[in-house]
Amino acid sequence: MPALEKLTKMVRDRHVEYIDLKFTDLLGAMHHITVPASALDQELFKNGVGIDGSSMPGFTKIEKGDMIILPVPETVFIDPFFETPTMSFLCDVMAVEKDVVEYSRNPRRLTRAADKYLKKVLPGVEAMLGPEFEFYLFDDVRFHQSPREGFYYIDSEEAEWNTGRCGEKNLGYMVPYKGGYHAAPPTDRTFNLRSEITSLLNDIGVGLKYHHHEVGGAGQHEIEVAFDSMPNMADKSVLVKYFVKNHTFRRGKSATFMPKPLFNEPGSGMHVHQFLSDKKGSIFYEKGGPMNFSRIGLYYIGGLLKHAAAMFAFTNPSTNSYKRLVPGFEAPVWGTYSMGNRTACIRIPGYQRKWQTQRLEFRPPDGTCNPYLCYAAMIMAGLDGIQNKIDPGSSVDINMEHLSEKERKRIPLLPTSLTKALDALEKDYDFLLKGGVFTEDLIESWIMLKRKDVEQIRIRPHPWEFHLYYDK
Repeated sequence: MPALEKLTKMVRDRHVEYIDLKFTDLLGAMHHITVPASALDQELFKNGVGIDGSSMPGFTKIEKGDMIILPVPETVFIDPFFETPTMSFLCDVMAVEKDVVEYSRNPRRLTRAADKYLKKVLPGVEAMLGPEFEFYLFDDVRFHQSPREGFYYIDSEEAEWNTGRCGEKNLGYMVPYKGGYHAAPPTDRTFNLRSEITSLLNDIGVGLKYHHHEVGGAGQHEIEVAFDSMPNMADKSVLVKYFVKNHTFRRGKSATFMPKPLFNEPGSGMHVHQFLSDKKGSIFYEKGGPMNFSRIGLYYIGGLLKHAAAMFAFTNPSTNSYKRLVPGFEAPVWGTYSMGNRTACIRIPGYQRKWQTQRLEFRPPDGTCNPYLCYAAMIMAGLDGIQNKIDPGSSVDINMEHLSEKERKRIPLLPTSLTKALDALEKDYDFLLKGGVFTEDLIESWIMLKRKDVEQIRIRPHPWEFHLYYDK
């Protein structure tokens, strides 16, 4: 923990004028409150700053609205998006009872609790995660919904639909539909922007594996970060989204992690590479094992597969998530695992060469998840597989769409709607309650909030319904 003296020195050396306190609500949206630098004292870290928890989705009722946020000293960074020098902290959300106590729905609590439970089940073992963050960059974003109209309009300067654009200088080099994978400059016209973002992230300790243009021609990009422990990676994931959105915004662009913003263009996922590691390296490795995977690694896969449908409620928690998870495309909707097969929900990367990081990639998650809940749920599912020695069965190493109908029926099809995912969670959540990681009231609150999302979409007419039914 950075001593108060060190933080005070940072305030002096960087001429800090404000302290910004950031926290996420249950759904994963970031909030913040700013206090003067003079507030940096022991009292701030002991008693925090008061908030109204009833104004945050999924937190508490109005009669118990008084809560506080406690800054976490280890998360300190100088926020590059404030014009006035500002020191930022991520915070824990605390309940106010007789004393200040940890709130069960505080998102950061879940990854800490899952990490503690992991170390109880497997002493000396760490869960290591490395997400891929896919997102689109747009140059014009408009949407509106009212009783008489509903529309969205999105534009990207590099999209193929702008090849014939008039009225301003057009230099060509547009990205073909679904043709953006690893596109090179000048077709990839935002490579400098991605480097700026990853340099800023590096300044706060978020390491880079690589960044590149993704398949989506209308401005899809990917930043993959270096591995870190689960609790650290959850914090870093929140900050990656914060940095991407804010830096692109100040460069005149709009970033979205929405899984499927465009019809008939690739969706954006948040594939999570993961392994369990001791001091020597990945305990998923066993030379000569199936795909060089150890028995404990296969059991972990078995747990993920067994509980995948329920986990979708946390890993893919938006109605839009299931516009991406569509059978027949390169979508991870089949409950199986494979070496290098991207239609399976679990892929064992065929190109990995270091046994110390022998890993799997859980492909379904997307950027609408709350990383704290998403990562904790994955670890708890994997641990349940290890504890109960769940056999994942044989790998399926061919494209699912090339299997016969009879062969496909033997492989579970994972939820293709948020309703189905929530139904699965209602039937299968005991594995999440172990070690007090998730609580029943949190799960109930989550399901209630998410069913409201489903209902809001259900009651509104869709533009395509006019095409289908207006003249019927």
